[in-house]
Amino acid sequence: MARIDVTYDSAGIQIVGHLYLPDDAAPGPRPAIVVGHQGGAVKEQASGLYARRLADKGLVALAYDAAYQGESGGDPRGLEDPAQRVEDFKAAVSFLTTRDEVDHDRIGILGICASGGYSLPATATDHRVKALATVCAVDISRHFRLGADGTQDPAAFDALLDTAAQARTAAAHGEKTPGLQVIPDTLEQARAIGGEYGAEEFEYYRTPRAEHPRSARFFDWSSVDKIAMFDAFAPIPLIGQRPLMMIAGTRAITTWMTIDAFQRAPGPKEFVWIEDASHNDLYDKPQYVGPAVEKLAEFFTKNLGDAA
Repeated sequence: MARIDVTYDSAGIQIVGHLYLPDDAAPGPRPAIVVGHQGGAVKEQASGLYARRLADKGLVALAYDAAYQGESGGDPRGLEDPAQRVEDFKAAVSFLTTRDEVDHDRIGILGICASGGYSLPATATDHRVKALATVCAVDISRHFRLGADGTQDPAAFDALLDTAAQARTAAAHGEKTPGLQVIPDTLEQARAIGGEYGAEEFEYYRTPRAEHPRSARFFDWSSVDKIAMFDAFAPIPLIGQRPLMMIAGTRAITTWMTIDAFQRAPGPKEFVWIEDASHNDLYDKPQYVGPAVEKLAEFFTKNLGDAA
């Protein structure tokens, strides 16, 4: 497997990505997969891992940093803009159509966590995408408004909207407001705020397990009202008869969102349970990623064809 560093444009913003190419010398252009990362993550984390593993299975795979994050361009830094994240997927598809290694009629998408949600409207509104798969997919709006498990007090999100509004006013007066902290500073704080799910998030993003210096520590406050207006699931019927696979862990508290999305899909679809896996387990733990990748490779090969 070879990795090429690439750049391309997404609505005027430079995107930086890693393009993974299989080692074998099979003739002809190949099917390719765009792999999107979690909210605030970077291509060197889960999306890069899945892209590498899919390349090992004979697929071209592209992992990239979303606009405003990682090595990609865009200001303000740390902005999580759902509309732009959807555009980033489409820009990645456009980029793949410029590559000789890629069969332009055999491009699929894999979305992980928040990108699992973003991948749904991206696929629904871009007919160049021939197959879609997700891993622990969430709709970031539901996640923020209702909590990871769907039981959050609505007052919590109202408070975020209050602060976001104050931050916009402060910016109009030339004042700088600290951003919304993505992951707390300590394990104890993470557990107090988010229970075991919060603790798992801390373990992944803030310890040597997967911590990366370019992974977002803060979201710009303008992210909050942009997230509030977004609904990843509304366009799902437009996916039509294109095949869909959704993967979730049996211990993941976010699975209610994946199930909701799956039930709305009108075409051929498959739900895959990874036994004993939590949401974050599916980011990088071999005993869970391995079975997920096997299912993904089988799904994409079936629906996009092999290298020949």
